Amino acid sequence: MALAKELMGYPLITERSSLVLSASHFKKRTQTTQFSINPFDRRPRKAKSGVVAAISEDLVKTLRFSTTTGDRKSEEEEKAAVKFKVRAVVTVRNKNKEDLKETLVKHLDAFADKIGRNIVLELISTQLDPKTRLPKKSNAAVLKDWSKKSKTKAERVHYTAEFTVDAAFGSPGAITVMNKHQKEFFLESITIEGFALGPVHFPCNSWVQSQKDHPEKRIFFTNQPYLPNETPGGLRVLREKELKNLRGDGSGVRKLSDRIYDFDVYNDLGNPDKSSELSRPKLGGQEIPYPRRCRTGRQTTVSDKEAESRVEKPLPMYVPRDEQFEESKQDTFAAGRLKAVLHHLIPSLKASIVAEDFADFGEIDSLYKEGLLLKLGFQDDIFKKFPLPKVVVDTLQESTKGLLKYDTPKILSKDKNAWLRDDEFARQAIAGINPVNIERVKTYPPVSNLDPKIYGPQHSALTHDHIIGHLDGFSVQQALEENRLYMLDYHDIFLPFIDRINAVDGRKAYATRTIFFLTRLGTLKPVAIELSLPPNGPKHRSKRVLTPPVDATSNWMWQLAKAHVSSNDAGVHQLVNHWLRTHACLEPFILAAHRQLSAMHPIFKLLDPHMRYTLEINALARQSLISADGVIEGGFTAGAYGMEMSAAAYKSSWRFDMEGLPADLIRRGIAIPDASQPHGLKLLIEDYPYANDGLLLWSAIQTWVRTYVERYYSNPSLIKTDSELQNWYSESINVGHADLRDADWWPELSTVDDLVSILTTLIWLASAQHAALNFGQYPYGGYVPNRPPLMRRLIPDESDPEYASFISNPEKYYFSSMPSLAQTSKFMAVVDTLSTHSPDEEYIGERQQPSIWTGDAEIVDAFYGFATEIGRIEKEIEKRNADPDRRNRCGAGVLPYELLVPSSEPGVTCRGVPNSVSI
Repeated sequence: MALAKELMGYPLITERSSLVLSASHFKKRTQTTQFSINPFDRRPRKAKSGVVAAISEDLVKTLRFSTTTGDRKSEEEEKAAVKFKVRAVVTVRNKNKEDLKETLVKHLDAFADKIGRNIVLELISTQLDPKTRLPKKSNAAVLKDWSKKSKTKAERVHYTAEFTVDAAFGSPGAITVMNKHQKEFFLESITIEGFALGPVHFPCNSWVQSQKDHPEKRIFFTNQPYLPNETPGGLRVLREKELKNLRGDGSGVRKLSDRIYDFDVYNDLGNPDKSSELSRPKLGGQEIPYPRRCRTGRQTTVSDKEAESRVEKPLPMYVPRDEQFEESKQDTFAAGRLKAVLHHLIPSLKASIVAEDFADFGEIDSLYKEGLLLKLGFQDDIFKKFPLPKVVVDTLQESTKGLLKYDTPKILSKDKNAWLRDDEFARQAIAGINPVNIERVKTYPPVSNLDPKIYGPQHSALTHDHIIGHLDGFSVQQALEENRLYMLDYHDIFLPFIDRINAVDGRKAYATRTIFFLTRLGTLKPVAIELSLPPNGPKHRSKRVLTPPVDATSNWMWQLAKAHVSSNDAGVHQLVNHWLRTHACLEPFILAAHRQLSAMHPIFKLLDPHMRYTLEINALARQSLISADGVIEGGFTAGAYGMEMSAAAYKSSWRFDMEGLPADLIRRGIAIPDASQPHGLKLLIEDYPYANDGLLLWSAIQTWVRTYVERYYSNPSLIKTDSELQNWYSESINVGHADLRDADWWPELSTVDDLVSILTTLIWLASAQHAALNFGQYPYGGYVPNRPPLMRRLIPDESDPEYASFISNPEKYYFSSMPSLAQTSKFMAVVDTLSTHSPDEEYIGERQQPSIWTGDAEIVDAFYGFATEIGRIEKEIEKRNADPDRRNRCGAGVLPYELLVPSSEPGVTCRGVPNSVSI
């Protein structure tokens, strides 16, 4: 009956008991959760009847006196004499597509299974055998009907196995699996039926390798959480052994089938053996501090013994096997990569036929209306001019169906000219793709923190006269006192790199500062832009200030200045806020979690969905995005110096204790503590969509985490004595962030509040913060003039030779400053891929097997309460986007702010908050 319900979609969980623990153990954990435990409407129904035990206690008592000698045996001996069978229901997930080799091996395994090369399971008790002091075990059992079901096309296939155990076996705590086939398989879950306590669940979600590749048995534990000191005797050795296996010994080249998590520096971004120009410095260490990444163990290059040799696409990079993309995610990513390659291919082929610069805005628009081939005007004769492989020809011939046609970015959907307006330029600083850099001006003019001996005077060229006419009657001092002056300040992060950037052909940049005024309507308007160059430049003034235009010439100057600000903003967004602060800085915590926290640890169970796919996407980024001559170097102003800029930000300004949303808002002067306000903060920009919506999600995550943590740590001593927890946090800092290990700002981990704060920050960064910074990349940046990722010319002044050409044809000069057609096309295709949700995305408030991911029924109920709260937040955000008083997210031509709306459909939607950094 239970198996039938599972096949029909019901969870194998009973009303009577969903726990493996004894009643006394469960009683110890009874605390009131902070979330409502009323069922959420997405919650699966529970089965109505329990599973009947295969043997009853009454039968065991009767058998005590049934010996022929009449001597009474011990209860243990009598129970051991009574054997009974229990059944395992094993769910294996099939691949939808197999290559020829995989199909052949599958057929061979089906045949081999018939002659005894099986999938072998062994059930292990939570109890030790009193005689041997070893864990009690069942007999070995094999999966039935593997050969018979090998041709099944269903995504999930259910197998069964039968174990024989004695009455003294106790509760199941672990299962070992040995794969004697040639091919790996994906084990999704195992449910054991037949014990008096009801079904016992093992959520596995792991690839099981062949014995020939990995001779040791795989170990899977039940869904019951245990703190280390509560681990049942029968599981202690297995718990330690599994963690040891995951850590490895720090040596050797990793195989793609390995499950070893280890640390290394970023020494694989360059390719010095190919060209000295592709050499890149090692990131990580005293010279250039940086977080650590997953170790692969590849050999060093010939040219540089500190650099690791590269694996170029399409060959896969190593990450532990279970971290690799699942099939639907892989297909989505591969389709996007093909689109990116083709979009880049065509402009490269046409370089000698069509001028590289856009002639006007209409040419950009045609990328969406007509597609790339029609825009270039050689759709019909391209196949005659270029000897292309058949696969490329076939794909190009399908171009009219959309592969080489861009979707219209969302920024153009309501008002195609909105991006030109100053109010929209300002609005995107608080409701765009990079809403985390704006800060309150505390001292005007602003002051640099750079060394004046190297970078010149620290004071700004901005003066009171530049902005006084744009403050709606306020004096500068009044504007400061009433919290009306705000700033995007990219001066200090860009200036040390400007000379090197500007020495590169086709790259020109300033270090910018932009001053905004907060109007009485709650909107921002830009009032001055400062453009800085190093003081030793002979041609241009090192500091230059532009203010809102008063005539046609100053209007074009102002538009170019805003484009340079947007280019700075795009670089810092991608290299610092997006890549560094979410992707790179989370990786050490993920590696340490797998190395130090058992799968049985409650904190691992909490963090698990928030670590999904991150190691894989980071490895792909090292291979193609942030590598030498990769997409980021090719498409963004900083070019080859981008990752050094990212490392400079890590050294100078990254602090884990400031990565939580409330702390970050206070640090930037956007909010002040206020106990009378929701979330304990008062926002100084009241209509700040990112902060408004973010605080809703932050609060929900924090409450869920506190409910969870208080369930397992009733007093601080449990946190201090939890060896796995302390080892995880210590290794995350001392190894994963080794270059900043001595900083005095790392939070302590001694109390419940400490742990809640640390975990809330990590979950926030992996989910909401990453979503806010990622999924608007194409909707906002896909129209390149709105956010040019690089600029190719500086703004001329009257003494420059270029000034005459600027005056004679300012639009042509503007487009010659923008990225070329080739650069634009490649950039658009890549950010389109990075903004895409895959079909298997898991969003906040969702998780795999929601009713059985933990054996703690009270926590399952609390999780559904959390999901209910996420649903409420989604409705609240929709309500806010329809409120005309919120002018930064509602109005004529104004885009609603949806980047923190929790749910999404697959594709480019400009909304949706996945659990993890997965793209």
